[in-house]
Parts: sequence; C-alpha cells; structure tokens
Amino acid sequence: MLVVGIQTGSASADAQREAGATALVLTGPQRAAAVQEAQAGAAATAKAIGLADREKLVVRDVVKDADGTVHTRYERTYEGLPVLGGDLVVHQKKDGARATTKATGARISVPTTEAEAPAATARSTARKVIWAATGKPALAWETVVTGTQRDGTPSERHVITDATTGKELHSYEAIETGVGNTQYSGQVTLGTAPGYTLTDTTRGGHKTYDLNGGTNGTGSLFTNSTDTWGNGLATNRETAAADAHYGAAVTWDFYKNELGRNGIRGDGVAAYSRVHYGNAYVNAFWSDSCFCMTYGDGTNNLKPLTSLDVAGHEMSHGLTASTAGLRYSKESGGLNEATSDILGTSVEFYAGNATDVGDYLIGEKIDIRGNGTPLRYMDKPSRDGNSADYWSSSVGRLDVHYSSGPANHFFYLLSEGSGTKAINGVTYNSPTYDNSTLTGIGRTKAYKIWYKALSTYMTSSTNYAGARTATLSAATDLYGANSPEYTAVAKAWTAINVK
Repeated sequence: MLVVGIQTGSASADAQREAGATALVLTGPQRAAAVQEAQAGAAATAKAIGLADREKLVVRDVVKDADGTVHTRYERTYEGLPVLGGDLVVHQKKDGARATTKATGARISVPTTEAEAPAATARSTARKVIWAATGKPALAWETVVTGTQRDGTPSERHVITDATTGKELHSYEAIETGVGNTQYSGQVTLGTAPGYTLTDTTRGGHKTYDLNGGTNGTGSLFTNSTDTWGNGLATNRETAAADAHYGAAVTWDFYKNELGRNGIRGDGVAAYSRVHYGNAYVNAFWSDSCFCMTYGDGTNNLKPLTSLDVAGHEMSHGLTASTAGLRYSKESGGLNEATSDILGTSVEFYAGNATDVGDYLIGEKIDIRGNGTPLRYMDKPSRDGNSADYWSSSVGRLDVHYSSGPANHFFYLLSEGSGTKAINGVTYNSPTYDNSTLTGIGRTKAYKIWYKALSTYMTSSTNYAGARTATLSAATDLYGANSPEYTAVAKAWTAINVK
C-alpha cells in the first residue's frame, strides 16, 4: 500500500517554499562576483568547517536560492595538491546556519607529499594528487592516457596509482558518451549571426562546426549565403548541424527557464557543437577538455546522432561535470549517465516539438539498433536487454549506461507512477521492486528535485544511497519535509530497492 503524507499549510505557502528554494538565474558577471567573494572567504570557511591547516578550499560553483540560501561547491587541496574525492558543498542559510555535504568523511592526511614522478609517455600526462575517493587517503599519481576507443571514440583514460606502492587505485574514462528543415525536429527557428553563421549570439555564443570526417580540432564554422539551413535529409551537410544547433538552443533555454541556470557552467558562456565526426561513427560524446558536444553520422552516414534527446543528453554531461562532477565509473557513473538521460528527456518534453514529441524513450529517433527500437527505456530499463531495473550490490559492476537503469526508473516512477499508461501515444508499463502502486508527482517537480540534488547536494562520489539522501534534501528544500513530494521521492527509491 502506498502511504501518502498529509500536506500541511496552504497552496500559496507551498508555492512560496518552492520559489524560495529555486536557484536564481545569475548573469556571467554576477556569478563571477559570487565566486570571487566566496574565494575571498574560503580560508575562514575551511576553518569553520573543521579542515586542517594544510587543507585549502578552491571555489568551483556558487548557487544562490531566492530565499537567500547560498550553496558553494569547493574542490579541496592538501599542501597544494588536488584532493580527488575531497570535494564538498557548504550550504549557508540567510540566518547564518551552515551545513556541509562532503564527498568523503575521511580525514585528509598522508605521511609525505614527496614521490618520484611516473614515467610519462608520448600519449600521457601525470600529476601528483591525494586520492581520497575510496579507502584511506593516499599520495597518488593521476595519469591521463589519450588515444582512441574501439568504436572510434576519443579516449582520455584517467588512471590513479598509489605513489608509494604503484598499485592502481582507480581508473575511469573521461570522455562521456551517449550512443547516440532538421532531420528529426522538423522546421525550427535557429539562432544565427549576421553574415549567416551558426552562431547563437543570444545563448552564450554557441557555435556549430563541421568536422567533415575529421576526428580532432574544431573543423569549420557553418556558414551560408542565406539564413536557411539544411533540407531535412542526412545527405545535406547542414541538416545535422541544424539538429545539433537546435538541440543546444532548447537545452540552454530549458536550463535557464526551468532550472534557473545560465548555461552549462552557470556563467553565461556556451559550449560548442561539432558534427560529421569520423566516418559512419555511431556515437556522440561530451568532452570537458574541449567543452564541446560531438556527433557522428551513424550507420552508413544516414542517421546522425543529433536528435533532441541526445543533444540534451550530451550537453547535460557538461552540466554534471560543472556541478556534482559525478565520477564516470561504478554507481556514480551510472548516476552521471542517468542525469543525462533524465535531463535529455526533460528537454525533449520541454521543447513541445510536434515532430519529436516528448517520451521516456532514449534515442528513439536515431535507430541505433537498426530495428526501430530505442536505445533505452525509462519505464522498465531492462527492456533494452542490459540495463538494471532495480538497485543491487552488483549494479556498480555494470557499464555506466546500464547501471543508469535504476535512476532512470526512479525518475519515471516519480514523474508518472507505476502500472500501464499511455503518454503522447506511447504505452508504458512500469513495475516496482516491492509491488507497490505509485502515483507520480509530475515530470516538472521530478526534474526540479533531481537538478536541485545534483547542483547542491551530490558530490563526485555520490552512489545510489547518496542520491536518495540528496533528492530527499532537495524535496525538503522545495516542498517541505512533510510534503507529498517528499513522501513520493522516498517511495520511488524504495520501489527500485534503494532504502
């Protein structure tokens, strides 16, 4: 039986609570000033939260809520060395009350910071760090090895090794992949610049480039003799560019209008898009190193991975990197991928595009399997043959695209509830681990809770249990600890076996 909490207070009071806990949209200069102010007080903050003298805080992001609460995200250093897994968020209420969310509760201390550098190769770089994400903090080397993955995706593999023993402590891939007149969204309006270039001057200067089969650099900025782009066919090079440019614009608008965020980093500066990567490359990816989204042209170069939900997915990898920084492996990696699926899906619904209507199917337009089926399903993730419907202790051993399943399932259940239903012409049938019957709170509330948790409570090492705590904290901020929304979040986690 589903137990629903009793809502207290008036509807207007609830609306005031949500409005008060919603992030303010900061301009680039406003965010820069907030970061500068926080950095000026970082030493005092470090002392106030009990850090040792050898530890310092470096501000990464500042989120200001309408009610005066300020959430400041910090990286940590120890004797000048980056502490991987040492990130934390300080929540400062208007009345001065302070709380802290840490990626690790371990005390940061190592016997020495002296170590010989590992041998570097032509394809690698190394830096000395403190590894604190798992186990006892240790002096380590972070080596980044570049190359190409088996499917043609660039590789930036980070390998963490103990500086004393040489033992590998952790490794992960930093290139975060999706699967991945317009081809998918019909005729749309694009933001362009005088002289007819694909430069969106109203959305942080986002640009779309043609790699023309290349695999590095930016290629050439799309230019035209008129302000009409593409013809809806993959054989026209501008068509994929129009899809990518449109997807970036809609995602930007969704972040700003729905989440109160001014661009990926919150600084009003856009990433850029690259299309026509490689030859028949069946993927799309986000890279922090270029701060850009990149799209292949799919099988036989006829199905570019530039559909609206894929564009929203890739751009949201950048959002995650700029906020929680969820490490792209194990459970945190699954949550990273799920965040992109959740927000990519939300972007698709937000667009209200009649040619590509909103659904809880991932990549349904790009036909990556060649049989007309989607890449992933949010109502029952196991329908793809690989993803997990529910959390278990083995979920972290799955590929991150499949360990994302429980979080995707959570979002669907929180939004729409369990059982059979049809939405925009698609029939869904979502089960629950405990056979409970759930009623959804609506997609808008669900994505606002997820974003609030991502931007102010999750850290680089957040796992499924941590995501439950983070979303409950977000629901408390937005709707209250005794609200139906809080109860629904708790019940949705239980329904995927996270308790």
